[in-house]
Amino acid sequence: MRHIVVDAMGEACPIPVVKATRALREMTEPGTLEVRVDNEIAVQNLTRMASGHHLTARAEKLGEGAYVVTMEVPQPMGDAPREEPELTCVPDSRGDLLVAVDTDTMGRGSEELGKTLMKGFLFAVGQLPQLPKTMLFYNGGAHLTTEGSDSVEDLKKMEAQGVEILTCGTCLNYYGLTEKLAVGGVTNMYTIVEKLASAGKVIKP
Repeated sequence: MRHIVVDAMGEACPIPVVKATRALREMTEPGTLEVRVDNEIAVQNLTRMASGHHLTARAEKLGEGAYVVTMEVPQPMGDAPREEPELTCVPDSRGDLLVAVDTDTMGRGSEELGKTLMKGFLFAVGQLPQLPKTMLFYNGGAHLTTEGSDSVEDLKKMEAQGVEILTCGTCLNYYGLTEKLAVGGVTNMYTIVEKLASAGKVIKP
């Protein structure tokens, strides 16, 4: 298994995608391709490229101006012709949508089923053609952004693409999760109200 790292820090679109595509074609055995970039737009375009090649991709924000997109390559691409994804530099694939999550389950009835549905919901949000601008987590929803949550990786992928992820600080404190926040930042009720009031559209599972 090979692990190839492509440094595209400071590169403007479409250079990160071009470099990643070249690296994929040079892989002669299964492995992983890690692309490091310094902006969310590059992450969005790399994620689209991976999808175009039917590759599983993980994206994560490492810090301010530091992102990594990791693609799983199950077999060499070789020289076989493939349909190339359009190298369109998307300015920003986020829309004016806000997702408000106030519980770690979706729907009423079985709690176990509700947790499964919520995981599926958050994954599906990350697959939208236009990602949400902000995601708010409060009350029981605070469990979803903390250590042990099955949705942390999906949320990290969205955060790396520029989605603002905020969790209610009072809620984290109430559930004893303040030190276990694994993705996004902490917010308060004033900000939650402002975000909800200014959103173009709000959806709540």
